[in-house]
Amino acid sequence: MMKQYKVGVIGGTGMVGQRFVTLMDGHPWFQLAAIAASPRSAGKRYEDAVAGRWAMDVPIPEQARDMVLLSAQDDVDRIASMVDFVFSAVDMGKEEIQALEEAYARRECPVVSNNSAHRWTPDVPMVIPEINPEHLQVIPAQRQRLGTRRGFIAVKSNCSIQSYVPALSPLRPFGIEKVLVCTYQAISGAGKNFDTWPEMVDNLIPYIGGEEEKSEQEPRKVWGRVEEGVIVNADAPDITAQCLRVPVTNGHTAAAFVTFREKPSMDQMRAAWQSFQGLPQQLGLPTAPKQFLHYFDQPDRPQARLDRDLEGGMAVSIGRLRPDSQYDYKFVSLSHNTLRGAAGGAVLLAELLCAQGYMDRG
Repeated sequence: MMKQYKVGVIGGTGMVGQRFVTLMDGHPWFQLAAIAASPRSAGKRYEDAVAGRWAMDVPIPEQARDMVLLSAQDDVDRIASMVDFVFSAVDMGKEEIQALEEAYARRECPVVSNNSAHRWTPDVPMVIPEINPEHLQVIPAQRQRLGTRRGFIAVKSNCSIQSYVPALSPLRPFGIEKVLVCTYQAISGAGKNFDTWPEMVDNLIPYIGGEEEKSEQEPRKVWGRVEEGVIVNADAPDITAQCLRVPVTNGHTAAAFVTFREKPSMDQMRAAWQSFQGLPQQLGLPTAPKQFLHYFDQPDRPQARLDRDLEGGMAVSIGRLRPDSQYDYKFVSLSHNTLRGAAGGAVLLAELLCAQGYMDRG
């Protein structure tokens, strides 16, 4: 039987933080022991702090309702003494987040972060657990830099790339040369719903700040390699992206176009998706979907409303594979942006870290 871990959520009142809190409810390995937010929320009951802005489609977990919020910034020592590790979903500037997450790590409290602040720190692994679990091998080098025995930071990738990178990854043996992708991203990715962002009803915004750069660059780190204590980015493929905000509550959809060095058949591509299994599936991790990638033959699938919750929102749906006149092939893929793409992906990463002994106290 797997040991139990006490967990903290820092940034627990925002949309991703709320998702973390719900995912801890009934988790077989993780017990919610602390919730922290901004200093102005510290001292409030969790239920009071999120009153009027609870954005989840399930009630506040009973265990969390009466928990008294701590300050993510002022109570670092206290939180680090209460938990085995923390999930980070704080809403601050990049340099502030970097400093705060390192403060927890230096107090021997590992950090599993949903934030982008440390994604380009060379010795911080940015992991999609089914795709690049070997990047966790960089953690000893990071600990050496931080001067820690147990503390470290691990991050998940941007939510946008998790709609198409999982679909591309099993195809890499065919030599992916170039990719064009357009992402159609739900409003929850901005921490909003239609009540808080009524301007998005019957609307589309053709710009999401910084998203296209992340969508073009982050896959190369995910597909990179650990070398001499840092992660070296992959040299290929070339990726160009456009990212649009669309009036959908949850679920990021990608239209991807891809050219190969050794062009596979469509049957080979579908077989690669169907047979793909990652380490989380092999280990039977609690949050892992049994089938990571699902291909739909129907011409009108995947759809956000029908397919985003597949396997608890942790599976990736693919469809509409066909030849293209400019690239070799094109397809559409979909992932749930606040589950697979955010808090759920971070919980799965934490499960993997636990299973591989990185959270052990020695």
